[in-house]
Amino acid sequence: MAVHHHEYIIRRGNIFTPTFYITTALIILAVLIVMYRYWMGMGYITNMSDGYPWGTWKSVNVSLGAAFACGGYVLAILVYIFNKYKYHHMVRSGVLVSMFGYSLAGLAVMIDIGRPWNAIYFFVPSNWQLNSALFEVALCVMAYTGVTMLEFLPAVFERTSLIEKYPRFSAFSKKWYHVLEKITFLIIAIGVTLPSMHQSSLGTMLISTGHKLHPLWQSNFIPLLFLITAFIMGIASIILVSMLTSKLLHRPFEKSIYGISKLIPYATITWIVVRVISLTTSGAWGYLFTSGLNSVFVILEFLTIGIPAYIILATKLGKSKRGVFICSCLMIAGVCLYRLGVYLLGFNVEAGWNRYFPSFGETLTTTALLLVILWGYVILIKLVPVLPNLNVKGDPRKD
Repeated sequence: MAVHHHEYIIRRGNIFTPTFYITTALIILAVLIVMYRYWMGMGYITNMSDGYPWGTWKSVNVSLGAAFACGGYVLAILVYIFNKYKYHHMVRSGVLVSMFGYSLAGLAVMIDIGRPWNAIYFFVPSNWQLNSALFEVALCVMAYTGVTMLEFLPAVFERTSLIEKYPRFSAFSKKWYHVLEKITFLIIAIGVTLPSMHQSSLGTMLISTGHKLHPLWQSNFIPLLFLITAFIMGIASIILVSMLTSKLLHRPFEKSIYGISKLIPYATITWIVVRVISLTTSGAWGYLFTSGLNSVFVILEFLTIGIPAYIILATKLGKSKRGVFICSCLMIAGVCLYRLGVYLLGFNVEAGWNRYFPSFGETLTTTALLLVILWGYVILIKLVPVLPNLNVKGDPRKD
């Protein structure tokens, strides 16, 4: 499927802005904390314990970060499976966010491993535990990170192929651009399969916790609910990234967002139906108004994920830029509430363990990893053609 050079543009501008320097300083500070963690041990910078072994590095950086990075996954399904080619111009931006999101999720896991030098055994097949959901997540995340890099490489080769000063390098870029173009179908097929596997497995791991997970969340439907929330978060991230890019970079509004927003009711209502079935089959309705903060989280889940469907289907607000933006923010909040509820709030441990609250080192490291996504995104859109060329009309394949 040919990609025309005029479909994407480079956002010309100065990379070294005040925001760049502030973000870089915070990232460097986080790197120093991570170095200290490797030198002194994890206990010196985290509040995690044997009772709460999964803190913000797992729940935010992996569970939420991987979900937010599903914009590329959703666009791949729309464009290449459902043949909605009118959204093709948004693919590179979505893939770029996915590439950074999954790369940093993998990095967060490496920071989180108590004995990081043992990570080398992951690459030794004789040590693989094929019955482990955690192993499947790790394998798929690592593989999908590589796939997103392959998906993004055409943007890099498209830019470097124009460097006439180095003809051999330019010829190399053109050659591999066309090679990747020919195997796009294979890359996309793998890129759709892997997130479908590990997003559900992120939920499968929590089934194994048994009674330690509160009844409001413990259910055999967790894998399906995690997969649906990945799709919801993917839709929300596409909308949010597009609208913020348009606003902050003073670009025209991408009207394709209205088409993407039509998916909101389908995704959110599906989640609500499955969530209701989950609570019913697990007999958890009796806990809904009697479990304190847990109850508040679950009620807010339903509201923040359900309201966007109502806004899109039944109000004029849903047909406006403001309404679509509000919907995306609510969806992100709802997915965060659900996944944090499963990974942190709803996780019960035996008596004797204090409740977990993230330390300063954990919070700063998590914040820095999120800032890296912003930092890398802004830099790359100024170096290679990523953003849609909104002056192009119609389907580029017909040119």
